[in-house]
Amino acid sequence: SNEKTYPINEITITADDVSGQNFSIRNTTSFDIDIEKILDSDLPFEIEDSRQVQVLIVHTHTCESYMSEDSNCYPESFYPRTTNNELNVYAVGEVIKDKLKQKGIGVVHAKEQHDNPSYDGAYDRSYDTIKKYLDKYKGIKVVIDLHRDSMTQEDNTKLKPVFEYNGKKGAQIMIMSGYGGNNSNFPTWEENLNFAVKLQHKCETMYPQMMRPLYFGDFTY
Repeated sequence: SNEKTYPINEITITADDVSGQNFSIRNTTSFDIDIEKILDSDLPFEIEDSRQVQVLIVHTHTCESYMSEDSNCYPESFYPRTTNNELNVYAVGEVIKDKLKQKGIGVVHAKEQHDNPSYDGAYDRSYDTIKKYLDKYKGIKVVIDLHRDSMTQEDNTKLKPVFEYNGKKGAQIMIMSGYGGNNSNFPTWEENLNFAVKLQHKCETMYPQMMRPLYFGDFTY
């Protein structure tokens, strides 16, 4: 009760429509995205109604966690990381895994904590994990690296991106899709972008304002 607290402000992140569609893209690359062409094209893969593993869920920053209760402030001692997989972003991945299985989609969920004991090098370790699972399950078509975002301003105010649907609030989601250009080490970036644009469009059609602008940038995630 004597501890200093900082505010948490709810926001809904939107952006101007750039395509005549119901969503926008934050494009920080030199690549000109033809959204209409992508939406008119086929997906580069097909998910089948099968128990065969087709989706891998992994967490580069597995220990990213949440507050235990909804609040408009947080204490100075709050540390948004834990190795308890019932309280961190791994628990979110478990829900997604269960929902996919209910739809007849085979999925595997990696438990490896790539940011424990060290945050540095987490992406290298998660990359090794992904390769291990791809070698084991040859039918994987989609890899999801699921994070818990954190938005903190200079005055320590935290921002909580939310949207409302049927009178209930939910967390906004941001998809990140990287640009590879002529990078031979990232040959699937156009397939990733194709999937990301279609997923963004579908989500916004079903649940308006659920999606933050799709972030397309010069990274090789």
